[in-house]
Amino acid sequence: MIQFDNVSKKYPLGNSALEDAAFFIDKQEFVFFVGPSGAGKTTILKLILKQINPSSGSIFVNDVDIADKKFHDTLKLRRSIGMIFQDFKILFDRNVFENVALSLEIASAGKNSIKKEVEEALSTVGIIDKKLMFPVQLSAGELQRVAIARAIVGGQDIILGDEPTGNLDPKTSWDIMKIFKKLESDKTILIATHNVDIVNSFKKRVITLDGGKITADEKKGGYHL
Repeated sequence: MIQFDNVSKKYPLGNSALEDAAFFIDKQEFVFFVGPSGAGKTTILKLILKQINPSSGSIFVNDVDIADKKFHDTLKLRRSIGMIFQDFKILFDRNVFENVALSLEIASAGKNSIKKEVEEALSTVGIIDKKLMFPVQLSAGELQRVAIARAIVGGQDIILGDEPTGNLDPKTSWDIMKIFKKLESDKTILIATHNVDIVNSFKKRVITLDGGKITADEKKGGYHL
């Protein structure tokens, strides 16, 4: 599903964000990436989404090496991946329905299809009753639910979360993580996080990074401080 084969990322000034990272993530696997700030967690997510390119190594997504110079299907790749950010990335001039529908509209989906898929996604995250509200009317937790709905609408099979609970209080964080748990039956989910309690409670695979290097990779692991 997703494979990193000795992937490194170095920037022009010489600082290394990732060094010889190697791992394989199977279909419908749930994985936490943990480690201190600057460890390389976000770099891995950006590489999968092809927001940046590696300095060396190969990155396979669904058996295609997206790091190959001959790879030119970036738009198709990104349409197969749902991305959730710490700061939501919601458009404040559009209501909830319009925010979630945007990617389908860009893909030229039909109106009936958009309505059906958006309402299904909003029901999944528990805010179908908020579909005509604008972001300013929502709590932080509700905004993150909108972001998750936007990430899953259209049937993306890979979901990436970059500190998705970073701006939320503890109770709301748990509510959001319950949504991810509900999604794991048919999605491959990768979450970069600092939330020790959530990582330790979920007992999922944990890949630990420090200084751009993978220092541990444990099935049913924990957050080791």
